Amino acid sequence: MSRAALPEVPSRHPLGAMLPALYAADGFTQRFTAGLDAVLSAILSTLDNLSAYLDPALAPEDFVAWLASWVAAETDPGWPLERRREVVRRAVALHRNRGTARGLVERLELSLGVRAEVLDGPGARWSAVPDTELPGGAGQPVVVRVRPGRSGPVDRERVEALVASVCPVHVTCVVEVLP
Repeated sequence: MSRAALPEVPSRHPLGAMLPALYAADGFTQRFTAGLDAVLSAILSTLDNLSAYLDPALAPEDFVAWLASWVAAETDPGWPLERRREVVRRAVALHRNRGTARGLVERLELSLGVRAEVLDGPGARWSAVPDTELPGGAGQPVVVRVRPGRSGPVDRERVEALVASVCPVHVTCVVEVLP
């Protein structure tokens, strides 16, 4: 989409019509302001529709990448436009859930189109006594089971790369691909 001067878009507020009578009668001034109107019409049109540029559902395609950089959303230029728009729209929720099982499942579904299940060990234990034994074994891995979803067969390498980028550093993750 181009935001350059558009000759077919007339200015909604022609400058020549706003001049005092002394200048309005001058032909040169009218031609000069008409030239400014042609240049400024695209700028004024963009400013009039600024809210549409900041909405991921309505923004021009090149603005979606710019909006993604504003909200630190990780998008891939190879993804379809609608998927990139959805990632930008849900960026705050994805950041809020980052590092959690729910966040990992959402990210896998949104980014790769796979259905996932996270098996995250025995849980947590509370005790008023110091030095209580921790639940589970030391270094027990988190198992991420993925199934094909809307995008066809599962690309194991892409799933493992995404899981590694989203999981906390101290957590060991194992990916299982199910049919």
